[in-house]
Amino acid sequence: MTPPTNKPDSDNAQPAPSMAPALLLGMAAFLANFDVTAVVTALPAVARQLGFGVAGYAWVMDAYSLAFTGALLFAGALADRYGRRRAMLAGNGIFALASLACGMAWDGPSLWAARALQGVGAAFLVTGGFALIAAVYVQAQARTRAFAWLGVMSGIAMSLGPTIGGLVSSWIGWRWIFLINLPACALIAWGVPRLVAEARETVPRPLDFVGVMLLTAALAVLVEALLLGRTSTPHLAGGLALSALLLAAFAIQQRRLDKPILDPGVFVQRAMIGIAILLFAVSIGYWAVLVYLPLFFATAFDWSSEVAGLALLTATLPMLFLPPLGGWLIGRAGWRLHFALALAFVAAGNVAIVIALMSGGAVPPMIPIFCGMVAIGVGVALAHPQLSGAAVALVPPDQAGMASAVTVVMRQAGFAVGIAVLGAMLHAEGSAISYVWLFSVAAIASVAGLVAALALLPAQK
Repeated sequence: MTPPTNKPDSDNAQPAPSMAPALLLGMAAFLANFDVTAVVTALPAVARQLGFGVAGYAWVMDAYSLAFTGALLFAGALADRYGRRRAMLAGNGIFALASLACGMAWDGPSLWAARALQGVGAAFLVTGGFALIAAVYVQAQARTRAFAWLGVMSGIAMSLGPTIGGLVSSWIGWRWIFLINLPACALIAWGVPRLVAEARETVPRPLDFVGVMLLTAALAVLVEALLLGRTSTPHLAGGLALSALLLAAFAIQQRRLDKPILDPGVFVQRAMIGIAILLFAVSIGYWAVLVYLPLFFATAFDWSSEVAGLALLTATLPMLFLPPLGGWLIGRAGWRLHFALALAFVAAGNVAIVIALMSGGAVPPMIPIFCGMVAIGVGVALAHPQLSGAAVALVPPDQAGMASAVTVVMRQAGFAVGIAVLGAMLHAEGSAISYVWLFSVAAIASVAGLVAALALLPAQK
């Protein structure tokens, strides 16, 4: 840790610790989020150059997301056992190597494999970084400031990532979206050992590689089944059945463990069922839509990655400015009405885009489409940051840790499945009207989230 500043800390009148370690550790959250959002606008160019279609397009995102989800489940246990700083630095090294491999990819499979490796590295980066912030900043006020900085960096990556990715892709090529990670990884490798001490648990959590493999395999089979189902009904039916069997095996295996990584018993509570549906609704209604918007822009308006990235600001900038309003609304309206209102915005935005596409004409009208994008951005900015807090608050205190883990996994799984579901709806990506089904499914998912909020969440915070 760097020498403290002279500013007093109200917790104990001690000098406030420097935020330099927090900013360095926050780079982990920035990189993990940036390599999701920045890649979005480059995907049409990547698909053209490497020669793959919608299924490959989806796997560029899902390979990262599924690997991230699976690795998260044991990254925490390994960090507790062998050291959180060591875990973060190992993840940083993996992430840097994978970023280089992504930048040098020569075809679809090589890029998908590198993206999966990136997801593994990101899981260790994020897990180690978050845990080290909690260990470095032991005073409550300092810890709050540190996590606030982490939230700011994550918000910048999520809101500005598509625009930065579009500019980089247009000006110097899509490969540099990955290669520009390398200086940040070098800074982490240099700074973390100098500013942050090692930390580990005296009684580490058990490792559960069988559980991780079962859940990851179930999600991967589900994604592949949905993508293949676009052209083959037997593949869809068989894949859905196999995925269900793997999920059932995972649930049985977890129930038999004294310390499960994900306890299915959490979902016997109405509130957690509602939160799970909301997480999937937000993932399908907004995050998965965000993946396909650049391809839609290229089809409907013939826009480059640069223009598409700038256009996406209408849907992403609310994520940077509106989350504090969400906290204020919850305090006054309660969980139920707040999330119902947020999902109503997301649903209305997707419906507006559907109506615009069905209005006729070779080129869809821009104004209703942009109004729809603003609406889904506002809705997610109100809902997304509050979902984890709601999950922790709505379960008994002894299940708070498990509820938090469940929200992380459900968020990532929902994103991966959402990309596959919307990709399955896109049968002719060369025609703007073919996107009607994609936005319609996103609207239906958003309405399901609205209904879940009204039916399953308590009225008051």
